[in-house]
Amino acid sequence: MSSSDSSSSSSAFGAPGPSSFSVGQGSSFPSDGPTAADILLGSYDPTRLHPLASVQESLDFLQLDDDKLTDLPGATTAIPSRGWSDDLCYGTGTLYLGGLTVGGIWGLREGARRPLAVSNSRLRINSILNAVTRRGTFIGNSAGVLALVYNGFNSTIDGIRGKHDIIGSMTAGGLTGALYKSTAGVKPALAAATLVSGLAGVWSYVKTRV
Repeated sequence: MSSSDSSSSSSAFGAPGPSSFSVGQGSSFPSDGPTAADILLGSYDPTRLHPLASVQESLDFLQLDDDKLTDLPGATTAIPSRGWSDDLCYGTGTLYLGGLTVGGIWGLREGARRPLAVSNSRLRINSILNAVTRRGTFIGNSAGVLALVYNGFNSTIDGIRGKHDIIGSMTAGGLTGALYKSTAGVKPALAAATLVSGLAGVWSYVKTRV
């Protein structure tokens, strides 16, 4: 068999042969897309790929004045506040944590000094933990409730009067103490009202003078 016959038979049965490929004029490959050189040299702005890139100045933003302090007369003190919500949250949380700390120290001292029938380290640790849990939660919860009610009364009084001063703070303290001990009788309620009112007056005076 000659070479011409073998080549013709190979072409007839689809054997691979030398081929050439050409890209037509209607190719779908973009010719004006960004290249690696454009991206590396900074001539191409990737922010243009964002869907809102063409909005520019026509988009309105919601401006929130989260850092704006309260403009209530007399409310400018050593402790910055944005309003009644700050006083309610921070005041309640601070007094609650302070009450837990004071109650925990009280319980630690009480549990360490309590006499035991048998001198044992495990019993002593158990006594301390019981005392800390009992005293800490009692003082912390009581202080947190007092702060919550006081700040509620104080914010309401300031809103009605249109200003913040010692008189409003002492009034809120008196109402808080009376409400806290209202179920114990008239005398305990009056005593608690006097005590909390005095503490509120001292606190209001100190934070305006510091």
